[in-house]
Amino acid sequence: MKVLHIAAECFPAAKVGGLGDVVGALPKYLNRIGIAAGVVLPKYGNTWLWKQQYKVIHKGQVNINGYKANFIVEQELTDQLGFTLFVIRMPDYFDRPGIYNDTQTGYGYADSMDRWSAFQQAALQWILTLGEKPDIIHCHDHHTALIPFMVKHCPAFDDLKYIPTIITIHNGVYQGVYPWSNYVKLPMFYAESRNLLDWNGLLNCLATGIKCAWQVTTVSHSYMEELARSSNGLEPLIKAEWSKCRGILNGIDSETWDPQTDPRISYHYQGNLIEYKLRNKKVITDNFHLNPRLPLISFIGRLVNEKGADLLPEVIIQSIRRGFNAAFVILGTGDKSLEQEFKSMAWKYQSVFNCAIAYDETTAHQVYAGSDFIIMPSRVEPCGLNQMYAMRYGTIPIVRTVGGLKDTVWDYGDWEGRGFRFQQFNVEDCLHAISRALTVYYQPDEFRRLQNQDMQLDFSWITASENYKNMYNSLILN
Repeated sequence: MKVLHIAAECFPAAKVGGLGDVVGALPKYLNRIGIAAGVVLPKYGNTWLWKQQYKVIHKGQVNINGYKANFIVEQELTDQLGFTLFVIRMPDYFDRPGIYNDTQTGYGYADSMDRWSAFQQAALQWILTLGEKPDIIHCHDHHTALIPFMVKHCPAFDDLKYIPTIITIHNGVYQGVYPWSNYVKLPMFYAESRNLLDWNGLLNCLATGIKCAWQVTTVSHSYMEELARSSNGLEPLIKAEWSKCRGILNGIDSETWDPQTDPRISYHYQGNLIEYKLRNKKVITDNFHLNPRLPLISFIGRLVNEKGADLLPEVIIQSIRRGFNAAFVILGTGDKSLEQEFKSMAWKYQSVFNCAIAYDETTAHQVYAGSDFIIMPSRVEPCGLNQMYAMRYGTIPIVRTVGGLKDTVWDYGDWEGRGFRFQQFNVEDCLHAISRALTVYYQPDEFRRLQNQDMQLDFSWITASENYKNMYNSLILN
């Protein structure tokens, strides 16, 4: 069986968030269980992509409302990622360092619709030329969600309409919504199919993908249920298409995220949990000038409302004022006003709070290894990988009961509890969860037991890849 993943991100080639981690890991594990999986990605203007060696395998041209855009499909030569990586070079649209946003201004590219339409058309044009076509086309998020429509309803791609398509929703907040006039940027489609592009008078890429794909998946069971209740206007569509919807919980790459071998952390776990955590914690507290004797609570991620980052300033300030005796670290970028607020807090609350307004993979690994707790007060969390990374490194999660956090972090008060949860999105509920967590921290034997238990949990891609394999088989057999 051959499965081709088409996506906007793929770690380590191009990553903004969890989408990149998933697309960078799932195909590798699919290959290990006998499924030939590859990935198609735009060739952005970033360092990693341009340092690799490629061979040209196809050249073509797409039409974006009368503009002819040339493209080149290249295949990475080393297969170093554990799967075959194909990149589509489109100088007019993707020779830029940013994936979604201009790195100078922080704002999204004005030609977003043109870029993603051109990329999807180029991918399909190339697939048409293959002697042995994929058995499954697996699309990820709204950037590739028009592919299920194109293969079914655009005459140019009629030869591909028999190939099952899957759309995986990693984050339903972002739907790829454009004014209806943008339909002219798509290849010619059958007139009777026009309504499939429309949702509430707008061209909604994600809605179109949900309507047209053979299978719709999300990255956790709870998130699929949440989308049926609250999905920024797509609720009736999710309910109407429910028979083809399913949640498959993400895994993590347990080789990349391994405290015994991780080259990005200063001290590896060699059986002595206390020494491993204390030595890695000292690296963080030294780097961030924090009190090493205090329990360390960290946040890693985008500083956006979706992740609940806007709740954190007041949570941190109140925990300090109420004498919680904890230190906090923030690692991430995002909303400029939040970035500035955290910088001001770092100056005001020295020794108990600091931040790095940046994202660096090595620093992130070190923070996972050295922190006592990871905090995730998300408004929305389709799956969440950070809590799984954290538990792998003996760092206890404090999370809001939402999406994949609900599926993976069982509350400490429940049977086989793994971390500390809170229900309502407010400061008091979050502080109560932190207080509960700190109570256990000051019971050393119980806290070490909890750390040891979480480190032994299996969140690897092995189980998840088998679930995907079963889904692929069911589509092909049908």
